[in-house]
Amino acid sequence: MNGWIILDKPVGLGSTQAVGAVKRVCREAGLGKVKVGHGGTLDPLASGVLPIALGEATKLCGRMLDASKTYDFTIAFGTETAGLDAEGEVVATSDVRPTLADIEAVVPRFTGPIEQVPPAYSAIKIDGQRAYDLARKGEAVEMKARSVTIFSLRGDERGEGPLESITLTAHVSKGTYIRSLARDIARAVGSVGHVTMLRRTKAGPFTLEQAISLDKLNAFGQGAAQSEIILPLEAGLVDIPALNLSPEAAGAIRQGRVWTGGCTDDGLYWGRDSDMRPVALIEALAGTLKVVRGFNI
Repeated sequence: MNGWIILDKPVGLGSTQAVGAVKRVCREAGLGKVKVGHGGTLDPLASGVLPIALGEATKLCGRMLDASKTYDFTIAFGTETAGLDAEGEVVATSDVRPTLADIEAVVPRFTGPIEQVPPAYSAIKIDGQRAYDLARKGEAVEMKARSVTIFSLRGDERGEGPLESITLTAHVSKGTYIRSLARDIARAVGSVGHVTMLRRTKAGPFTLEQAISLDKLNAFGQGAAQSEIILPLEAGLVDIPALNLSPEAAGAIRQGRVWTGGCTDDGLYWGRDSDMRPVALIEALAGTLKVVRGFNI
């Protein structure tokens, strides 16, 4: 069993719990023990696209973690919380409510490469311990700024006058914390704020259009068609060009050998055999093909 289940994760479910649910459903569907992994943590208070890899697709989880993501999120102005979300205790308040013009004026400051301080309540490790574990113990947590990229940041709201909240859409690089982005935007307009809604609409090549509900996932364990639930492994490779391999080249690549004589441009490809089965991620360089990650399919 090799492929992807794209879950529309509901609020309240952790990413590890989602992986556990997929393992359980696979057992119920009679698939036996299947290797399962996810392609990017999504906070329990967030919903949306959570790519879950099965079998050989788990070898692509690293690429998925590195992929850009897109989020819709709502900033509520006037209160900042310890976790920068709706559940944390209030740590700062402000009577200032920005206008749409105020928001639009600061958006350019948060587009492109920026420095961002992650939330204290995050999974980042400090001296071997998770930051959120230290924060929950009441210990002072000093988070270091990190470089991230905001590819685009926009809102669709219109109108005049003070805003109690605003919903924005951000396309961001790996490592970006939307809660920190919301905090910094609120501070930039002279207020404070926290995230009240966070929904991931895209992760790497996967979108909400491909995502299934938890109910539909559970239906798979009760006999729903596999084709309605599981995407093929190559669905996670649509952003990489495919390379058709001769039987000889496919055989060599499967054995991990460098294949000489490949007539293609330099770059990263996914190689497929004459039956259109994925063989490996391949790096083409100066007429040679070298295995980056092989698939046992």
